Amino acid sequence: MKFCFISKVKGHPEGTKWGDFMRKVVYPRAGGVDTIQIVEADDPIPGPGQVGVRVHRAGINFAELMMRQGLYGSNPDFPFTPGYETSGEVTSIGDGVDFFNIGDRVLAMTGFGGYSEQVVLDAERVVPIPDTVSFDQAAAIPVTYGTSYHMLIHLGNLAEGDTVLIHHAAGGVGTAVAQICKSMGASLVIGTASRPKQEFVRSLGMHFVDRDAEDFVEVCKELTGGKGVHHAIDPVGGSHLLRSYKALRKGGKLYYFGASAAVKGEKKSRLAALRMWASTPKFDPLKMMSSNKAVFGVHMGLLDDASIFKGHLDALSKMLMNGEIDPIVDSVWRFERVAEAQLHIHDRKNKGKVLLDFSPN
Repeated sequence: MKFCFISKVKGHPEGTKWGDFMRKVVYPRAGGVDTIQIVEADDPIPGPGQVGVRVHRAGINFAELMMRQGLYGSNPDFPFTPGYETSGEVTSIGDGVDFFNIGDRVLAMTGFGGYSEQVVLDAERVVPIPDTVSFDQAAAIPVTYGTSYHMLIHLGNLAEGDTVLIHHAAGGVGTAVAQICKSMGASLVIGTASRPKQEFVRSLGMHFVDRDAEDFVEVCKELTGGKGVHHAIDPVGGSHLLRSYKALRKGGKLYYFGASAAVKGEKKSRLAALRMWASTPKFDPLKMMSSNKAVFGVHMGLLDDASIFKGHLDALSKMLMNGEIDPIVDSVWRFERVAEAQLHIHDRKNKGKVLLDFSPN
């Protein structure tokens, strides 16, 4: 099956030049993976305060699958290029940027547009990486580890001895949560996943819960002496979110950062989306007050204060260099096979991060 086709973008956007072309992935409209296009476009040129990066790797996130289906409210209007995170080399520098050199190896939080051979973005969204960090490792850090760090450390003040529940435990965020929790001395991490991923989840030090055969609320209560967990991380949504809330102890914190319940396959399911939105709980502030529980909604792509995320990346970089975290990469796909890579995630086959390879042939 052929999933993508290549075309050339007409015209010359401001800030580009004739003669130098790159390729990028485009979502032209909402739909399945068969709608994905690979197009040619002029190489972008950085403006003041910006840098240009030749992308080697781009991370794939579940949110980008939802965007393609038209289920993600914060993406640009179609057509657009997805991609929150990349790693690569600095190839051009705009006026006023004096802390990067051509050839510097970097990771970047692109927001959108990362599925490209070339990206231009504000210098504050680009972080140098040492030669000892691979492009695979670097591209696997910003979203999954950044989200995990923001939830557990920045918002949750994760402490030694805390207990944590994470769903989709074999995915990118799940593996990041497991490593961060271990480094911070959490006493118990409970991970839900499908049975084929049981050994993988256990190998990360988590207590495995079969999401299809076990009640994770009961397991959380049983393993904590009836109290419940300190932290619950839910990327599922809908009625599942309320169950995660019930798995908390008094004073516990729930973090919501996804809506996988709305996605039942590679093509949009209006019924699944409607069921998820209809079953999303409305939390009563008075009841929350009486139990001292908290609910956080987390979307790193919409975090306004770039300095907060920069602090997260600096801390994660130190953890990486100290061996406290080590991103688990499931697979790397040439970007021309982006549709197959996304199907791999739709089919729940990945164990860790899935990346696209944009490196020069």
